Amino acid sequence: MKLFYHMEKKFLLFALLLPLSFYSAVAQTISGQLPALANETIRLEGFEGFDTYPIATTRIDEKGNFSLNYSVKEGVAYLISADQKPYFLILSGEDVVIQGDALSTPESIKVLEGQENQWLDQYASEHPRREQALSAWIYLEKIYQLDSLFAVQEIPQKAIVEEKTRIRREDSLFLAQLPKDAYVRWFLPTRKLISSVSVVAQYRTDEIPATIAAFRQLDYSNPRFYRSGLLKDALESHFWLIENSGVSLELVYESMKVSIDSLMNQLSGHELLMNEITNFLFNLLETHSLFEASEYLALKALSQNSCTLNNDLARQLETYRAMKKGKIAPDFVFVGDVFAPAYEGDKIPEKLSDISDSYVLVAFGASWCPACKSELNEMAQYYRKWKTEGVEVVFVSLDENRSDFESFASDFGFISVCDYQKWNSPVVESYYVFGTPTLFLLDQERKILLRPISVKQMDAWVDWFLIQGNPMKE
Repeated sequence: MKLFYHMEKKFLLFALLLPLSFYSAVAQTISGQLPALANETIRLEGFEGFDTYPIATTRIDEKGNFSLNYSVKEGVAYLISADQKPYFLILSGEDVVIQGDALSTPESIKVLEGQENQWLDQYASEHPRREQALSAWIYLEKIYQLDSLFAVQEIPQKAIVEEKTRIRREDSLFLAQLPKDAYVRWFLPTRKLISSVSVVAQYRTDEIPATIAAFRQLDYSNPRFYRSGLLKDALESHFWLIENSGVSLELVYESMKVSIDSLMNQLSGHELLMNEITNFLFNLLETHSLFEASEYLALKALSQNSCTLNNDLARQLETYRAMKKGKIAPDFVFVGDVFAPAYEGDKIPEKLSDISDSYVLVAFGASWCPACKSELNEMAQYYRKWKTEGVEVVFVSLDENRSDFESFASDFGFISVCDYQKWNSPVVESYYVFGTPTLFLLDQERKILLRPISVKQMDAWVDWFLIQGNPMKE
């Protein structure tokens, strides 16, 4: 139970700090006794979007006593010491007093003063137990419904339904009795929704549609969300649940598009949130190889008239409008220095369209990019195999001086070119490259067939479409 409590406490409590401009700065105090941390420094930190920031710092005396002042009227922050184990607290305009062993053992800490933190502590203790009991009753209900030995027993089935209802009602009543203006009244249901996702996906699959609908109803434009520490968890949990909802990939994408529409509508007119949330979600979808969803998000964000995207984000998203599958990639001349060991004794192509191979992988990277070093070296190992199957590689380097480029690329084998203009290179700009490494697989007409996220994905494409001679190959 202690482990479960610790995990629930860690994942249930995150930070919300409304901008100071909303309130006058009223000094409040967090104090208490933590004997196990005697003579250590502790600090109070809050959240801004997807980042954290320091609020205050103090040193615990030799007896374990401390007092820490802050000037934020409402929100949640965390105390943290040298062991990097956070203890989360609500900042609600009232003084807070705690007592316990150490921040790393939240079950040992008692809230002596501070009503909102006492409610929070109570819910963090009781809610996991209710969830455990509810999951057990749901499991038992399935046995009684599906097993012929028990299916005829109406009285136990009725009792199970009643107990499930009672547990849910008890949890809801706890939240409903909280004062409407209390911070926990907003925070706890939101955190509850987020923390329910893994259980819903594994054991309560009938609740998936309602849970996804609840995520769509979250108001991301609410100022509380920006400094809640919940942005990352809410987005990850929302789209993870859709991805793992047990439906076809086609239906997954349709559901994600509905969620993206809902999110964009909420963020309309809120430029800061629009930029930060779109950037995070785009990278999240790309990392999970959900390219149809990331493309939809990119085009949706670019079409927003009520917000201005910052230049970096706009460039990142524009690549999906200008350089998506099926588009014709720009031709370019190999300007600057060119290395092509595989062409020894033969004429090196002067531009992309001179290459006669059936396919060309255009790779953007640089010696100063850590990921590029491993990816390009791996690419060099596959090059002979790919070349045999009709795939040429053109590496466009973003290096700024010849020595770096030469020491990095001169032995790769495939064509490597660098004009030493880094992000201002006409080739880089025409391909809307915003990060390295970036890969584009083109056919003989320079039509974009694939935007591989790794060399391994590219090699898998060669194995499947070329070596195995799959009839579906493009």
